[in-house]
Amino acid sequence: MAKRDYYDILRVKRGASEADIRAAYRKLARKYHPDVNKAPDAAGKFKEATEAYEILSDPQKRKMYDQFGHAGPQPGPFGPGASRGHPGRTYTWTSTGGGAPDFGDLFGGGASPFMGLSLEEILDRLGGGVVGGAARGRGRPGRRAAATRGADIEYDMTLDFLSAVRGTTATLRFRGDGQQSETLSVKIPPGVREGSRIRVRGKGHQGAAGRGDLYIVTHVRDHPYFRREGRDLYVEVPIGLAEAALGASVEVPTLEGKTTIKVPPGSPSGRKLRLRGKGVPGAKGDGPGDEYVVLKVVPPKKVSNRGRELLREFEQSEAHDARKDAPWR
Repeated sequence: MAKRDYYDILRVKRGASEADIRAAYRKLARKYHPDVNKAPDAAGKFKEATEAYEILSDPQKRKMYDQFGHAGPQPGPFGPGASRGHPGRTYTWTSTGGGAPDFGDLFGGGASPFMGLSLEEILDRLGGGVVGGAARGRGRPGRRAAATRGADIEYDMTLDFLSAVRGTTATLRFRGDGQQSETLSVKIPPGVREGSRIRVRGKGHQGAAGRGDLYIVTHVRDHPYFRREGRDLYVEVPIGLAEAALGASVEVPTLEGKTTIKVPPGSPSGRKLRLRGKGVPGAKGDGPGDEYVVLKVVPPKKVSNRGRELLREFEQSEAHDARKDAPWR
């Protein structure tokens, strides 16, 4: 999806003055800052407005943006996996282990000066304002914003299905400013799922009061035959006509390897057989869920002449009406 025009985001004309841009951002910050607006899309709109202000409030970045659009300046990181350039500064993250892909360039440049600040602190830096309906900065000097830690960073990590279920360790290699190299091992706990957030304290951007945190947001690839619902696993297992009718011992997969289950005689397609405690471990140390084997009766694609005769004899001797309990009967 194409990025929106920064002037449209701040709702100012292209020739707007610096004061107009600051006032427009201050208005949007009051409206969408997470301190005051709990709507699901408020945080995204606040980030969008902050990104626009960071570019348009800087004369050099604004000049580049006016000339080249979004292909020109790049703000600090806003969103998962962002990669931003900054003269003389390069940050590189890579990941190995547990089937996780390379991180590539995770981030670069400084964090936005407004991300991670409270609304009150933002308005202080912009020259005062109104917080919660109370006037500030009128007739007395504004209170200085307290020193804050650096901005947090989010990064999307894609895991294979079994690594997410069993847990794994991802090794991150970080180089900053071409001087210092850091290797970080992040433990991914068992049972993480799509959208789980893993916090790594003190590995975000540097601020006056210390570094922010790194949040790894997990995404999980589909498995060839396992399907997950919460802490339960589902696997579809084909069985033959005779196995369904007479019962059988059938080998099925589990997370720990193959095991054998007994199919009761007369099992229909879609019947679920439960294997207790063979599901997904809880991410917080809870007990595992269950595994459900879903039977799928598969008739042979080709039947010999002798097979047809036997099936006809069976049909005549048993007189079984498969649709006897159908809801339309």
